[in-house]
Amino acid sequence: MRTPRWLSAVLAALASTFTVAACGDDDNGGGGGGAIASNSANKKTTIVVGSKNFTEQKVLGEIFAQGLAAAGYTVKKQLNLGDEKVQFKALRSGKIDAAPEYTGTALGSLFGVASNKIPKSSTRAFNEAKADYAKQGFTAYPPTPFTSSNEVGVTQATAKKYHLTNISDLKPVAGKLTLYGTPECRQRMDCLLGLQQVYGLKFKKFVPVAIDLRHEVLKKGQADVSIVFTTDPQNKRDKVVLLKDDKGMFPPFNSMFVVRDQTVKQAGPDLAKTVAQVEKGLTAPVMQELNARVDLDKKTPAEVAGEYLKEEGLVK
Repeated sequence: MRTPRWLSAVLAALASTFTVAACGDDDNGGGGGGAIASNSANKKTTIVVGSKNFTEQKVLGEIFAQGLAAAGYTVKKQLNLGDEKVQFKALRSGKIDAAPEYTGTALGSLFGVASNKIPKSSTRAFNEAKADYAKQGFTAYPPTPFTSSNEVGVTQATAKKYHLTNISDLKPVAGKLTLYGTPECRQRMDCLLGLQQVYGLKFKKFVPVAIDLRHEVLKKGQADVSIVFTTDPQNKRDKVVLLKDDKGMFPPFNSMFVVRDQTVKQAGPDLAKTVAQVEKGLTAPVMQELNARVDLDKKTPAEVAGEYLKEEGLVK
């Protein structure tokens, strides 16, 4: 067993701004299981990798793109496409061949599964998403160790003022509070729609905001409540209080790599092998650290993806 090589660098580089969650050894997902083997025969297969329009997705898109390129595939990128529906449309039309997606998002937003019907088990959620994708001509590869769920975030001051611990605690005071979230939050059961229907919350108002500003509006006091992600590095840096989902509204959100079946056939067995190698080290602390390098250290997703692949021993 080994300690991931990036841990010591993380502690030194981010000590002044960000407390990094410690990563474990290989049993906890660290390590990529050896370098990605390059196969010259793969060059004849072109794979267009897409992603949605926020930091984590762009980092994941770059990681897969660079990993597949290391395996010898001809790789093109169409990152920053938009939300999950825009990305799925690109997959179905053939504009892109592959993209990372989250199990809960696929089931709830793409395949119309009611939030209370989405399995709470990450394994069952993946199996259902995999089956739904298969019906439409796509292969969903086994998911990453990390999950990136929506969360209801408030400042420590707001939590203390209104005695907030659970999402249910918002019900008596929601009418006084302004909720911020991404534009698609209005129509999503794991966002505003679910908070209204599952928790019965009626906020003073909902304000759509760009995905990269969800923490800024909370920090500046524009938002009383903001929808954030579990893997946002700002959660720790800004000491955001994440309210407990006491009614189990948020489904599992493990990331999986979805590929068109036609591409899978052309790519051969190296595709599945490469995806598994790339995903193995993507634990929650690692993903939070990679997001931090983009959002806090202002590196590009391409740079961060390259660092991850090198630090995990996947590329030289």
